[in-house]
Amino acid sequence: MTRLLPHPGLTLFLTLFWLVLANSWTLNSLLLALAVGVLIPLVTAPWWPHRPRMARPWLLVPYTVLVLWDVIVANFQVAWVILFLRSDRIRSAFISVPVDLTQPEAITLLAGTITMTPGTLTADWSADGRSLLIHALHAPDPDAVRDQIKTRYEARLKRIFT
Repeated sequence: MTRLLPHPGLTLFLTLFWLVLANSWTLNSLLLALAVGVLIPLVTAPWWPHRPRMARPWLLVPYTVLVLWDVIVANFQVAWVILFLRSDRIRSAFISVPVDLTQPEAITLLAGTITMTPGTLTADWSADGRSLLIHALHAPDPDAVRDQIKTRYEARLKRIFT
């Protein structure tokens, strides 16, 4: 079964995603979605030498809800900064965030979370893989931004992946 479905989670995700994109829940759409969901993981399996290890994958659900909430809140914060803060009072900053995560998938998820949240952007990953360079639109206290990223996102990702 592992040879046919090397990444069952990816197969399920791709199948459902295809059905949502097609906006058609007919038998033909389901068969095409299953074909896409099975073939893409099969073809790309050689480039996945190790499967991502998640100790607690069910914790991705509350993590996703948290990130969605933070994106909504950050939209209002960025709008406030842009509309009501004079440009000479905006304190943009580059912040180095040391990363304790070791799995590339977890680090990528952290970087993507930071980038998805309005007002912040992952600008670079250090060569040794131990820190991320973050740009914040408005960070009067860069240390607080760094601490928030570590406690709000990285700590949760550690629980998910280790």
